[in-house]
Amino acid sequence: MDDTYRAHRSACIDEGAEIGDGTSIWHYTHIRGTAKIGRNCHIGQNCYVDVNVKIGDFVKLQNNVSVYECVELEDYVFCGPSSVFTNDLTPRAKFPKGSEGYKKTLVKEGATIGANATIVCGHTIGRNALIAAGAVIIEDIPDYAMFGGVPAKQMGWVCECGQPLDHKFYCSKCGAKYYKVKAGLEKEE
Repeated sequence: MDDTYRAHRSACIDEGAEIGDGTSIWHYTHIRGTAKIGRNCHIGQNCYVDVNVKIGDFVKLQNNVSVYECVELEDYVFCGPSSVFTNDLTPRAKFPKGSEGYKKTLVKEGATIGANATIVCGHTIGRNALIAAGAVIIEDIPDYAMFGGVPAKQMGWVCECGQPLDHKFYCSKCGAKYYKVKAGLEKEE
């Protein structure tokens, strides 16, 4: 990590935050100390990245995304506008738990979180999964699965390129083929 990122003058970047080369941070965004953001990320307007958050390379946070402590986003994750991650299943203002009481959330490489989706803490979003706009995630999501609704349910499977797959796990857009595995789908080589 180095200091060759771009940040709008209205952004608040706390001392101790690590931000990778080529990353852009836009208006009114707050990056807390000890947050780690990788290379070539796009952090949109009015985002919040909490302490101890880890964000990989080539991640896109659209406007108004909040990423709270104990959340990790791997490489190439896309978070649509106003998507949010929680970190406490039973929050109380009167009885704060602090870091020890938070639940970890992991979003694996290439996953997409739609606009206004809420990811309830303690779950894993699989590789290249697609979460629909407005969905509320309350369970682990398999690799390449497409989920939507409140609470979210599986709607099908999706290709790495973003196209929904047919019933034989074939992508009509790019020609990729997949097969079922325990973690969801795996792409044929």
